[in-house]
Amino acid sequence: MSIKAAPLRQKFFTTNVYILLAFMAAGAVFAFFRFFYGFGSVTNLNASYPFGIWIAFDVACGVALAAGGFTTSAIVEIFGREKYHSLVRPAVLTAFIGYFLVGLAVFFDLGKYYNIWHALVYWNGTSVLFEVAWCVMLYLTVLGIENIPAVVEQFKGNVHLPGQLASFNRPADWLLGKADVFCRRAMAFFIVLGVVLSFGHQSSLGTMMLVAPYKLHELWYTPLSPLLFLTSAVSVGLPMVIFEGTLAAKFFGRKPETELLGSIAKYIPYFLGTYLLLRMGDLAYRGVLPKAFDGSLQGWAFLLEFALFATPYFLLKRRSFRYDPTRLFLCACSVICAVVLNRFNVFLIGMDMGPARNYFPSVGEFSVTFAFIAFGVLLYKIGVNYLPILEEEHGTAHPAAVQAQPQPAVAAEMQSSAA
Repeated sequence: MSIKAAPLRQKFFTTNVYILLAFMAAGAVFAFFRFFYGFGSVTNLNASYPFGIWIAFDVACGVALAAGGFTTSAIVEIFGREKYHSLVRPAVLTAFIGYFLVGLAVFFDLGKYYNIWHALVYWNGTSVLFEVAWCVMLYLTVLGIENIPAVVEQFKGNVHLPGQLASFNRPADWLLGKADVFCRRAMAFFIVLGVVLSFGHQSSLGTMMLVAPYKLHELWYTPLSPLLFLTSAVSVGLPMVIFEGTLAAKFFGRKPETELLGSIAKYIPYFLGTYLLLRMGDLAYRGVLPKAFDGSLQGWAFLLEFALFATPYFLLKRRSFRYDPTRLFLCACSVICAVVLNRFNVFLIGMDMGPARNYFPSVGEFSVTFAFIAFGVLLYKIGVNYLPILEEEHGTAHPAAVQAQPQPAVAAEMQSSAA
């Protein structure tokens, strides 16, 4: 069983790492041309389509897929579900990396990227983007603070800088001690603040699209857009935790957390059900549901999006799906793909910029996006390899043997159902 978090301390430079570095190198080449020769040298963006995949995926999807941090923190730290405590640190680390990459993507997508600091000084309280910018900056700061305990736990009393840097050992250890006291006293405040900030900017991304009533397709243009963006982000939070936990067990050679992930998955249908109820109610109230069956690209995109949301809603109500690692992982992937497709539908597929206007991402845009993903995966490996993020394991067991053993949670639910 796991009793506390510990660094993995595994070999770092593996084949997978070299593959990630190759993607990052390719992205860096296109980044050079983007910053020194302008958008036109790398992207297919134009005056009609100023939003490409660097916004639709790297920003809009990135913000939503980082929701595992605040949803897991809320479930464990606010609502007191301590049995899931081991999932908090990986979720918060993943969220921190996600929001860091979102900020980096915005830096890439701004025409005058050197003015990115203007939101700090030039305030515009009537702008939705101003609120999004401040919430993202503040929440990234909060996530950084929420990751401090892992750094303190690893290095407090264990600072051994070499050579001439040894003179900084005592000041560094003193600083870590102060940080430890600060986190113990103030962490509850930052957890609540992180949840509040997340609610603000997750919904504001939907508010931003209300400025395009004649360009955005009726299936996605709605006054409920802020609420739908928020509830869909909450819905994908736990699936992202399951996705990350499953892959971490696979690639780091750890025992799968089948019981823990299967148990927390029981909350996913509640979140998905809330979103689907709001979504279908809005479409029915506005009378635009027939648009989904008109045979257009937008109609098919909506039907696929809805199917990806609805399928795991029904399947995850069954214990046999929640406690089967493969089925649970596939259901989590379905929710993730649904949210990604929803953001693409809102920002790209559902946008009509007029006749003879079109956009398809260039090789450079894809390359930079893949580089962002590779960089995020690399940062995650650095984090879990050198900081106490994942729970320490004692004893080993073959994954097949673990799956073959009866799960206590499943047995308890079956006995309860029989009673």
